[in-house]
Amino acid sequence: MKTDEPILQVALDFVDIERAIQVAEEALAGGADWLEAGTPLIKSEGLNAVRALRQRFPQTTIVADMKTMDAGRAEVEVAAKAGANIIDVLGAASDATIRECVEAANNYGARIVVDMIEVRDPVERARAAEQAGAHYVSIHTAIDVQMRGGDPFERLKVVANSVDIPVAVAGGINSETAAKAIENGASIVIVGGAITKSTDARRAAEEIKQAMLTGKAVATNLFKRVDIDDVRDILKRVSTANISDAMHRTGEMEGIRPIVPGIKLAGPVITVRTFPGDWSKPIQAIDLAQPGDVLVIDVGGSYPAIWGELATHSAIQKGMEGVVIDGAIRDTPEIRALGFAAFSRLISPTAGEPKGFGEINVPITAGGRRVFPGDWAVGDDDGIVIIPKAKVVEVANRAMDVLEKENRMREEIERGSTLSKVGYLEKWDKKR
Repeated sequence: MKTDEPILQVALDFVDIERAIQVAEEALAGGADWLEAGTPLIKSEGLNAVRALRQRFPQTTIVADMKTMDAGRAEVEVAAKAGANIIDVLGAASDATIRECVEAANNYGARIVVDMIEVRDPVERARAAEQAGAHYVSIHTAIDVQMRGGDPFERLKVVANSVDIPVAVAGGINSETAAKAIENGASIVIVGGAITKSTDARRAAEEIKQAMLTGKAVATNLFKRVDIDDVRDILKRVSTANISDAMHRTGEMEGIRPIVPGIKLAGPVITVRTFPGDWSKPIQAIDLAQPGDVLVIDVGGSYPAIWGELATHSAIQKGMEGVVIDGAIRDTPEIRALGFAAFSRLISPTAGEPKGFGEINVPITAGGRRVFPGDWAVGDDDGIVIIPKAKVVEVANRAMDVLEKENRMREEIERGSTLSKVGYLEKWDKKR
């Protein structure tokens, strides 16, 4: 069963109520229908978050994303008393817990949505939730799954065709995919980052609601999650600082700096291990490269140079993305003129001799970082970060998430706030 008109629910997944209310005001002005006190907000602020939203928006439907797993009656009761109209219980909870949630909600004039996040058989569980009296079910692709390229639409369509209660959907939805959510059976479209991280939350909500009502996608360059086919484009849009944050402040090759200012590099790695001054294996590795590859060369951080102008010309002819050298490079004026993405620890006018020692495509340690063939190297003016091959899609998506959050924070600072206030640093000082 669908609602008369599709509903846009904004997931306020902040950790501070003031910023949540600010975005909520913008989103409602743009046509959003329901406000969700997200799980991070409730865990940070407690049910005072729900109370604050109810006080500020007395006529708006408030959803409390409690993710209840046990003690259903107690959790629904306190959420409803705080002002929530709809309370979220996990589909992974027991049948008894879901029934307790429904009974408690009925007592307080509230409604229950059963969240199918990580439920193995969402169709069977959605039917059971409906039989237990749930008012809605939600098909939810977890954030950590989104970062690996997952989306909710295939499961959404199957579940929507299997139950008679309205179905909500959540999981990386933006103005390009909101229409697809409606097409696949959603009555309620839950949007988080595409609104809450937007520099203009009102406009973002307007565009998403427009897509929902017209069935036509509205193009956007942000709030997307990609797979391996698009990962290079994302890695070139974000910064190495964004990537380091996404990797929990790891990944940097220490002491490696760009030869050409303002240039960006992103590509899969061919590794080379050689000895000081021996440029034979690095040059041979060029012949093995595919377009877009990056050579990462371990020379032990030593002189003399093992790369120069002629090697650069050869790499350009092969369509290589760049070179990263934990050692020395020369001919830097010519390399700058060629605009080739070269990064190095050292610069020296003196070249070594080709002796043929070393290895290609073996694990190496360069810049203090363990690097394997097929890992990804990303570089900009701040230096180089290495992303493990198995995590490149996830890290790219998480780095984009970091960039989007920073865009919103920058906008709030430009409106007159400060970084300390936006980050609520005093509130989060470590308590001793």
